[in-house]
Amino acid sequence: MREKAEASRHCTHLHALALRARRGDARAARELVTELAPSLLGVVRSVLGASHPDVEDVLQEALVGFLGALGNFRGECGIKHFGCRIAARSALDARRRAWRARRREEALRAERSEELAASAHEEATAQRRCELVRRLLDELPEVQAETLALRLMLGFSMQEVADATGAPVNTVRSRLRLAKEALAKRIDGDPILCEELEVAG
Repeated sequence: MREKAEASRHCTHLHALALRARRGDARAARELVTELAPSLLGVVRSVLGASHPDVEDVLQEALVGFLGALGNFRGECGIKHFGCRIAARSALDARRRAWRARRREEALRAERSEELAASAHEEATAQRRCELVRRLLDELPEVQAETLALRLMLGFSMQEVADATGAPVNTVRSRLRLAKEALAKRIDGDPILCEELEVAG
């Protein structure tokens, strides 16, 4: 009976503090927060887990939310229950934010993995094509192979190829045409090469 009376007096005291805090009494607001913080902390820990790294931050968020919501308090429930409900909402919001952040991070990781896999595949394909072209170059006459390598593999301009080989530009064009024709025939005659190089090489 005595405990019941004590609890009732405590509730009345908290209610009075809440009413004073609503009217702008800063001292009453501080006392009210001090009184309720342990209960709100218990709620936050229950929802997030006692060892959750954001417990203290969410508690602060809940306390700020509680003070901000005092203007809506109508006394229809105990002030402690009112504060605990706000703490529960704050903790649930924090869980949802963390869940959304994890989903975004997982999606980004998956996207990066796909990009890396695609990049690795493209690189491997490019290396394989280069190796095939190198093998095909072995079958061409030396001057044609050299012209093709400088033009296609090293990206030389026609004039640069001419300067490098000491041949006129028209001769370079002729050698390049003959090399491409020979390669096209070689690739057309080999379905595997044709697929690997996609004809265009």
